[in-house]
Amino acid sequence: MQATDDAPRAALDWHRAGKGAVLATVIETWGSAPRPRGSQLAVSGEAEIAGSVSGGCVEGAVVAEALEAMEDRRHRVLEYGVSDDEAFAVGLACGGRIRVLVEPVGGTLPEDLLADLVDRRARGEAVGQAVDVENGAASLVPADAVAKRLRADRSDFEPDGRTFVTLHAPPLRLIVVGGVHVAQMLVPMARLAGYAATVIDPREAFASPARFPDTALTHDWPDAAMTALAPDARTAVVLLTHDPKLDDPALMVALGSPAFYIGALGSTRTHAKRVARLEEAGIDADRIARIDAPIGLDIGSRTPGEIAVAILAAMTQALRRP
Repeated sequence: MQATDDAPRAALDWHRAGKGAVLATVIETWGSAPRPRGSQLAVSGEAEIAGSVSGGCVEGAVVAEALEAMEDRRHRVLEYGVSDDEAFAVGLACGGRIRVLVEPVGGTLPEDLLADLVDRRARGEAVGQAVDVENGAASLVPADAVAKRLRADRSDFEPDGRTFVTLHAPPLRLIVVGGVHVAQMLVPMARLAGYAATVIDPREAFASPARFPDTALTHDWPDAAMTALAPDARTAVVLLTHDPKLDDPALMVALGSPAFYIGALGSTRTHAKRVARLEEAGIDADRIARIDAPIGLDIGSRTPGEIAVAILAAMTQALRRP
């Protein structure tokens, strides 16, 4: 789940155990803030914590405010400056500021609403957690109402400037066609970046658990597998087999989907041949232009690991700077 970890569930469990709980959310950042908007921290009445709002530099202050919020059962908005020294300690070059919304469970954050949120997250549903930061009124926003946020993978204020919507969504997806060496480097990197990866390769020796531990694998023919996986606007598709018999069928399905990134391995010369095949198959120029090929950002990468870094960087750029 996007940058919120299990803070909502921890808050619900602590509240139901009679400990008291608060859910704190980063609602605004300036400068090199350690955690993005939508990051959440749960605090219990015994000062237990789950999640993070700052990487460690203001958590102590948030805990103190959370304990007070449990007493008066009222929400509050806090603002903190992160000094250069504190920022350096959590891996940043310079400081910044953050605003944090604190909501006591059973107070301005109703238990039934939090329970509904936790259940939806457990089912893998996308949902927005909306809070009016002025009066503390909380509600859940259905997936169809947060479609733009899903594509951008972003929590933010509504246009009214007072309603903050925290996006809770299933992980971004990465579909890799070809269980090759580059894929072995890319899949764990992508997992660390928050992606749920699936590797497609009808060659079982390539897409094996030994080569891709803890990874979803499918040995169906790539077009059938891609159709079943149904890439959406939160999906990146990477084609690595270098074999038109495998890459092209999957590519044609991907080009008909809203996948935010489609990349294909191969030189400029190889891609020119790929374009010719796609044109002959009736794929229009606009769709063909969606393909990132040669794949990845041009950082001079040579080794499989470096190529994987370049691919993940290109995926990130397509997601964050569309």
